[in-house]
Order: sequence, then structure tokens, then C-alpha cells
Amino acid sequence: MIVPEIVIAVIVAAVAGLLGVACGPPADPKHPSPPPVTGAVKPGPATRPSPAPPIPHGAPPAVAVTLPSIGCPSPTCAFHAGAGAYFTCLAGGAGACFHFGAPCAPPDACMYDPTDRRYKQCARPSEGMCTQWGAVCAPASKCMFDPADGLHRQCDEIAGGGCKRFGALCAP
Repeated sequence: MIVPEIVIAVIVAAVAGLLGVACGPPADPKHPSPPPVTGAVKPGPATRPSPAPPIPHGAPPAVAVTLPSIGCPSPTCAFHAGAGAYFTCLAGGAGACFHFGAPCAPPDACMYDPTDRRYKQCARPSEGMCTQWGAVCAPASKCMFDPADGLHRQCDEIAGGGCKRFGALCAP
């Protein structure tokens, strides 16, 4: 059975609307609302909406649609190679963060030290950087920064706070 394109468009719009309501407004909007319109506004020419497509005789029976549970994206704390510090990753994928937020420190305090390219415990984090390093460590997720390409990858072989063999891309 073929589902008309308009039904698919309505479902997609409904899911997008539900995600917007469920997840709430963006955490830190940077765009103020536009100023109110002042002065006289002249109405433009009237337009008519296009008519809805005709429904064929013997319309298909109603079908239950099950949508996957997507959930709200949760920000992570990711290493930014250019700044040499950790920041909240608000949007990312394919091993990279595309939108960074405020400075942060990973919850397990295991941070990447760009000077010697190893992960170490941070005894004193400050503004996304570590001011006092401790012993070597590895993130519990095994998702580690690969300095060779600047992406985060699953580490298949951890050794001495570094990764001997990187695997697939992972979410920072």
C-alpha cells in the first residue's frame, strides 16, 4: 500500500513539532525576536491557497504508524583541538563536534593532554583546561581524540593513556 506524500509530510511535521515541545527551547538563544512593526502597513493582493489533492474513491484503510523514540539530544563534553580545551558539544556527529558551547570538564576527569598526546586524570580543571595533571587514564566510553585526523574514534587498544589502534568514529 502506498501512503500519499501529504500524509508523510503531516507525520514529519507532527514529529518535528513534538520534538520541539518535548525538548523545549534552545538552551542559549542568541537571536532576539524581531522588532515590532510600526507605521501603516498596506495589505498586498489577496491570494488563494491551492486546492487539496483529490482523495481517490475507496481510500485506503487507516494504518497505525509507529514512530521510533528519538529523544532529546544530550550535550557532551568534548575536546576542541584548536583551543586545546574541553567545551560542551551541542551538536556533532561522525567523530566531530560542530557546535561548541561553554567550557567544561568530563565527569570522570579523564582529559586529553595535547602536549604529550595522552589522557590523564585532571586534579584541577579550570575553564575547560587542566591546571594540574595526575596519572594516565582512559575515558570509560573508550571514545578518544585521534590527533592524526582530529576526530574522535573508538579505541580498540588502549595503552599508557593513549590509543595504539583506533577503530570506528564515535560521538565526542
